[in-house]
Amino acid sequence: MRIKILVIDDEEAICEILKFNLEKEGYDVDCAYSAEEALEKDLSAYTLIMVDIMMERISGFDFAKRVRNNPATEFTPIIFCSALGAEDDKVMGLNIGADDYVTKPFVIGEVLARVRAVLRRTSLNERAAQAASENADKEPDVVFEDLCIDLNQKICYMEGNEVPLTRTEFDLLLFFLRHPNRIYSREEIITQVWGDDVVVTNRTIDTNITRLRKKLGEYGNHIITRQGFGYGFKEAR
Repeated sequence: MRIKILVIDDEEAICEILKFNLEKEGYDVDCAYSAEEALEKDLSAYTLIMVDIMMERISGFDFAKRVRNNPATEFTPIIFCSALGAEDDKVMGLNIGADDYVTKPFVIGEVLARVRAVLRRTSLNERAAQAASENADKEPDVVFEDLCIDLNQKICYMEGNEVPLTRTEFDLLLFFLRHPNRIYSREEIITQVWGDDVVVTNRTIDTNITRLRKKLGEYGNHIITRQGFGYGFKEAR
């Protein structure tokens, strides 16, 4: 099945450039010139969505939030393509759940490389999820005291109650629980949790860890900071 990509930008020229070059790569590409127009489409039919941020009425950020809050599209990869190049804008985009962030003006070769990287990670994640589903009885829970990660259902429980975690927070906690009592640098955490293909800032890591600590209550105290070195999960209280 061919990969379908939706490009959303209120600049028709940008849409045409991306559509032309993506189709040369063999992808099926549709364009929408506003978030409102995009929301009228069957978004679940797309393998990847590329969206501008500064658009009238519904911004790219708000559109992405709607995509993430829809069960049919919550895991659809999103790449922001925006003239907003400040670190705060990139952090916000990644925290919303974007898989990558490209700043305008862009080099089309870099854009295509990032698209390939996101699609490659998505394919690997889907295969891993399928393998986990087929071998659910072989996936034991990861447990620390009354904190439990159900790998088959991809749910975290604390004292028997579900803890609502984002995908990144879930992956961070899983990494820490599997590798306790050692400090990891931000670079090591990026490699293990995000992968080498994604551009992640130190602030993104700090923000996700801060949110994870809050959600874990007293267990959040086990996630420790070593100034100048990084983070780790300490089992002893």
